[in-house]
Amino acid sequence: MIRVTITRTRGSSPRETGATMFVTADELSGTIGGGQLEYMAIDRARQMLRLGEDAADMDIPLGPEIGQCCGGRVELALTRVEQTPVPPEHPQVLIFGAGHVGRALARALALLPLRPVLIDQRSDELARASGETRLTPLPEAEIRNAPYGSSYVVLTHDHALDFLLVAEALRRLDAPYIGMIGSHTKLVQFRRFARAQGLDTDRLTCPIGAAYSRDKRPEVIAAFTAAELIGRLTQTTSCKKRHPCDS
Repeated sequence: MIRVTITRTRGSSPRETGATMFVTADELSGTIGGGQLEYMAIDRARQMLRLGEDAADMDIPLGPEIGQCCGGRVELALTRVEQTPVPPEHPQVLIFGAGHVGRALARALALLPLRPVLIDQRSDELARASGETRLTPLPEAEIRNAPYGSSYVVLTHDHALDFLLVAEALRRLDAPYIGMIGSHTKLVQFRRFARAQGLDTDRLTCPIGAAYSRDKRPEVIAAFTAAELIGRLTQTTSCKKRHPCDS
């Protein structure tokens, strides 16, 4: 079986960095955007299966030459794996920080087909929360060990810890949503931090829930973040807006 993952996008693309599909000799699971891009990737993956190759890379322009109109460019990593990781029916959302917004977000997500887990290093804050909680001195380890397809929302009491956790989450290319609470200034600072580590911040949503309202009440931020997150997880279109690439 071959895992095909988008590792980099330039310009408009049918799916985001981290989008993954799995290819066997006669079956498919997941999508990287459909159309000729996906057809070429499937063809290359099945060639790898026939030839016994373990890894390959592809750099594909999304222009008229391959029959797609996105106009960007996509880089793919193809890797042989043993079996397909199947996302759970209720995907896990790890919420880091059990303060007011974290607790409100855990309550909001509990009403959706998701499994929110509230994580903190402070037992007193977790004691005030409802639902599934996790006390740990090493929250970054929770990201490394999280199930395939988990999402991550970071809103701790410490900016340095936020940066550490978001950097760890960005290394998980299977994460459909990575969010961090904060201001534009905080985002600029994080981007400098991430660049120094060779991380792409295009997959990060920061500030969270900000597209709908400037209301700063925890419950309002939580409601809009929940809408933002579930919207991301339930997207069914294979192309970004104004670029219908699937053909």
